[in-house]
Amino acid sequence: MAAPDLVETELVVIGAGPGGYPAAFAAADHGMQVTLVNADPKPGGVCLQRGCIPSKALLHVAKLIQETREARHWGLTFTPPKIDLAALRTWKSQVIGQLVGGIETLCKMRGVSLISAFASFVDSNTVELKHPDGHTSRLRFKHAILATGSSPAVPPIFRKDDPRVMDSTGALELESVPPRLLVVGGGYIGLEMGSVYAALGSKVVVVEMTAGLLPGADRDLVRPLQKRLEGLFESIMLNTRVESLDVKRGGVAAKLAMADGKSVEEKFDKVLIAIGRRPNSQGLGLENTKVQLDAKGFVVVDDQRRTADPAIFAIGDVAGEPMLAHKATREAKVAVEALAGEPAAFDNIAIPAVVFTDPEIAWCGLTETQAKAENREVTIARFPWAASGRAQTLDRTEGMTKLIVEPKTERVLGVGIVGAGAGELIAEGVLAVETAAVARDLADSIHPHPTLTETLMEAAESVLGQATHLYKKK
Repeated sequence: MAAPDLVETELVVIGAGPGGYPAAFAAADHGMQVTLVNADPKPGGVCLQRGCIPSKALLHVAKLIQETREARHWGLTFTPPKIDLAALRTWKSQVIGQLVGGIETLCKMRGVSLISAFASFVDSNTVELKHPDGHTSRLRFKHAILATGSSPAVPPIFRKDDPRVMDSTGALELESVPPRLLVVGGGYIGLEMGSVYAALGSKVVVVEMTAGLLPGADRDLVRPLQKRLEGLFESIMLNTRVESLDVKRGGVAAKLAMADGKSVEEKFDKVLIAIGRRPNSQGLGLENTKVQLDAKGFVVVDDQRRTADPAIFAIGDVAGEPMLAHKATREAKVAVEALAGEPAAFDNIAIPAVVFTDPEIAWCGLTETQAKAENREVTIARFPWAASGRAQTLDRTEGMTKLIVEPKTERVLGVGIVGAGAGELIAEGVLAVETAAVARDLADSIHPHPTLTETLMEAAESVLGQATHLYKKK
């Protein structure tokens, strides 16, 4: 049925990702009339459809495969796993489908009108909707929340009209397991997807143009991961740049420029381009509004996520870094509360970041690298997981828990963790940083034994003096 030519709503939310649909739900809970417009036929955004959820589903499988290989150290021997790619893709799709269905159901329960269409601004109170059937209509609104997310950044020299040169979306399709895979970029996307393909049987080569994997992350946290990945991947090439890709009948030829100035050409079956993301702020008609963009294309917002246009808010990836789903969800609540006239501001100081490799890396608040750059005096406490009974039982002693503490007050300024399940453990660190907890708060809180959470307690104990399971010379 053709969409009506003109519809009016109190609030339109553009984009149904981890920022958009929580914003729509929160607004509906505040009694607002809400229309949620999404260009994709299904809600959930990149995170659910082509990012966080499918990649973590595949990473779970990859970890399981690795554990079957490592179990021989514990006296267990498994035959090599038989991988059914079609069944694996079906399972991944079922996970996505269940979550999509949940969002659609919650829209109906809350009275949120969900429309599948591409929205572009005609003016500050009107958007034009292009529907899947080709029909166009217009939607007038009192306020809008822009939550259009981001897309993989692929430089022109890497844009090839060939499925053998993939971005992260293409890699998640898992059409095949290439015998040899080149991953361009040593950030979290490249390392996560590289880990998946390596576990499935690909020989993975990672090329990173900087001096270390995960640029910007704490080196203490990266080292244990890099050591493990060196055994999983065919090679990790740092200070190396991809000068060109030549798609040929027998594969993809990559010209690699090394740090010493030499160039080599290597052949791969597939290439994954994983060098970052760009905000989806173009082609939305924002020039017809008062919304302003910065030099990187991000929408400029204040601490309530208001843009320069009084009628329009922006949240999530399109509104600035870090590009993280959970940041978008928090911004959604702030924007709606501000819209409802409640006191609200995005003033969080501990936005957690997690790299879902094996081992995982997670951190929040101040890092040691930042502290050095800002010439801040801090106390660093490191608790190696080799001293953890639970880590020993898991045979995962390469991990470490790290606290960044203000020397005089012993306030916890930052927390970093590398190890199995670090992403689950970091929430306690977030709470500590956000609530201005001091080391004694963590040290004196009883943590269950034997668990990996004890490493936070013992790291805090080492700030105060001696940790139970770690001795420091006085």
